Amino acid sequence: MSAGNFNNTNASTRPWFERLDRVDRRWIFLLMFLAVSGPILWIGVTGKTLPEAPTLAARAVFQEIDQLPARSLVLISFDYDPASAGELQPMATSLVRQCAAKNLRMVFIALWPLGSQVAQQTIQDVIRDDYPALKEGDDFVNMGYQAGNEAVMKLLLTDFAKAFPKDSRGEATSNIPMLKDVKMVSQFPLLISISAGYPGSKEWVQYVISAKNEEMNFVTGCTGVSAPQLYPYFPQQIAGLLGAIKGAAEYESMVNASLAVDGVATAPKYLQAQRRMGPQLVAHLLMVGLIIVGNVIFFARKRRGAA
Repeated sequence: MSAGNFNNTNASTRPWFERLDRVDRRWIFLLMFLAVSGPILWIGVTGKTLPEAPTLAARAVFQEIDQLPARSLVLISFDYDPASAGELQPMATSLVRQCAAKNLRMVFIALWPLGSQVAQQTIQDVIRDDYPALKEGDDFVNMGYQAGNEAVMKLLLTDFAKAFPKDSRGEATSNIPMLKDVKMVSQFPLLISISAGYPGSKEWVQYVISAKNEEMNFVTGCTGVSAPQLYPYFPQQIAGLLGAIKGAAEYESMVNASLAVDGVATAPKYLQAQRRMGPQLVAHLLMVGLIIVGNVIFFARKRRGAA
């Protein structure tokens, strides 16, 4: 659409598509503002979110965790930092929540320098706040960050304690009760990577999953730019995949539904992805609508010119 035209002379005699084409672009900016702010205000006031229809890849993540017996070991790798938390933190929060609710034993590791701090904050927000009965060392442990990228992954295949000799508290791996029988990564029934890039999901597939014991499965959550290169691995090497904030919202809705208590509202920290999908959905619908209107104007003008 063209810039605003404040000359209204004979405006009523112009064809409808010309009048539409001359709408001041500031009205478009106002529509976009309303498309973004409207859902934010509605969700904030009502506490309700838009419904999500989970894809097969998102449902697979939920099912892989849900089918594990209680007390199963789960290795969760925080392969991101705060710069990508907008997309990935809602996934991490819901993943840890589902694991904690299933009474799974969680081992947190990080291959990104700030990943350990992100993991520790997630432990605080989910486990310590909502599942205080879980004990560090028996039910969960943060092994911290280890430099080395693919070298760490390869070492996990043969010697877990050598790859991560102590946890974030400084406790030797050999003294941690839940890890006393763990020798290698293949002893974990499930490996989860929350990944923003390198090293991350792709490297886990290349260096660990390709050489894993068949009893270990792998699911991942990743940023939008990483998702296209990971979808070809689903569902063979990657059993379940959450792509960007959309995948996070789908998975979040499933976890919330499975853990819902009648009459008790879901805490806002477990609704972050769904809350963010509202403005995104309405804004995208507006953009599609404007594209359609622009094409209608183009073809109407072209037809009038031909006539």
